[in-house]
Amino acid sequence: MFTDTLLGEIRDRFAHVDNCPEAGPRIFFENAGGALTLKKAVETSTYYAAIPDNQGRDNEMAHDLVDTINRAKDDMRVFFNAPEGDIFVGESGTELLFRLIMNAILGAEDGGVVLGSTLEHPATRSACTRWAKVAGKPYFQVPHNDATGTVTAEDYKPHLTPDIRVATILHTSPVTGMGVDVAGVAAAIRAVAPKALIIVDGIQHASHGQIDIAGYDVDGYVISPYKVFSRHGYGVAWTSPTLNAIEHNALIGGPEGNWEMGTRDTGAYATMSDVVGYFDWLGTQVSDSDDRRTRIEAAGAAIHAHEKGLTEAMINGTGNLAGLADLDGVLIIGGVDNPAREGLVSIAVDGLSSPDLVTALRSRGIRTHTRKADHYSGNILDPLGLPDAVRVSMCHYNSLDEVKAFLAAMHEVMES
Repeated sequence: MFTDTLLGEIRDRFAHVDNCPEAGPRIFFENAGGALTLKKAVETSTYYAAIPDNQGRDNEMAHDLVDTINRAKDDMRVFFNAPEGDIFVGESGTELLFRLIMNAILGAEDGGVVLGSTLEHPATRSACTRWAKVAGKPYFQVPHNDATGTVTAEDYKPHLTPDIRVATILHTSPVTGMGVDVAGVAAAIRAVAPKALIIVDGIQHASHGQIDIAGYDVDGYVISPYKVFSRHGYGVAWTSPTLNAIEHNALIGGPEGNWEMGTRDTGAYATMSDVVGYFDWLGTQVSDSDDRRTRIEAAGAAIHAHEKGLTEAMINGTGNLAGLADLDGVLIIGGVDNPAREGLVSIAVDGLSSPDLVTALRSRGIRTHTRKADHYSGNILDPLGLPDAVRVSMCHYNSLDEVKAFLAAMHEVMES
């Protein structure tokens, strides 16, 4: 885990790290619903929101806007490890997933099937359901493992056929918190259907670092910047040369292969440069490398290690505080010992509704969130027989002391 000194420097770079502007002091364990925002991203957003010029004009500011966008795309290429393909912003991560999936399904060869998994967020499941129907292609979902809260290449293999035209993969579940081996699943799909277009929902995974598009052999990858230290109002997509070559919505006579619709916010691109710069800075604190990509990889590894320490303390206890695994009546979704876990623990408590538990924790200064068995989470909760669950989601700027405070609060709630 991070030293106290480094953790202090990390926390100092984020807005509202321990204090809500409305409610005052609080511990923020709702990072999966939207991470804290870098102070630098707030400054950058404010700056670009005031610029009257647009890209493409013949003036100094307009030229600078174009340079800012190009620089941000280069920064994101390093962050994603995506030397080829295109990077662009859209309305949101969900909108971009819909757009990529729509064009992949409509542009793929006639016939064949669309494949996903029951683990996935409704962004991909809904898009596949709609556009597979329009294209007349059956849509199948690989069942995830209820016990582990994830899906593996082995789970995919019995469902793989040569006629797969489009496949989707969820990188990390926002309900169970478990990661998926994207490279392994993609390799299994390619072994049977080498020409399949593969699109990845990386929205929940991005804040944990360790994105390696060059190592995945996929065709699309989407993130939501508000879940990776930037702000609401846009999403970011990467598309492979293969997906770029498929006909998609664009202005007639416009730049060839362009995915963007209208003039985009330069500040959106610029704040992603801030995010990549932050990962780079963190990499300098945990490695001695002179290579930017290597530093970003080191930052991702350090983030994973710190968050693993936090979730293990929450589950197994720390000091004289018993963990969630030792509290009677507490169910930990995905199991106690799960190496796929990424900074998130979802629980259900016998005899206590999740909304009531969230309220009890909020009254003690701890923010968590209820996941209900609705269109967002029913695919995970219904098979477990749970009407709801409490998601406790951490990020690398959270501390062991905050975990201790959460456990102390849980003991109070359970005893009462």
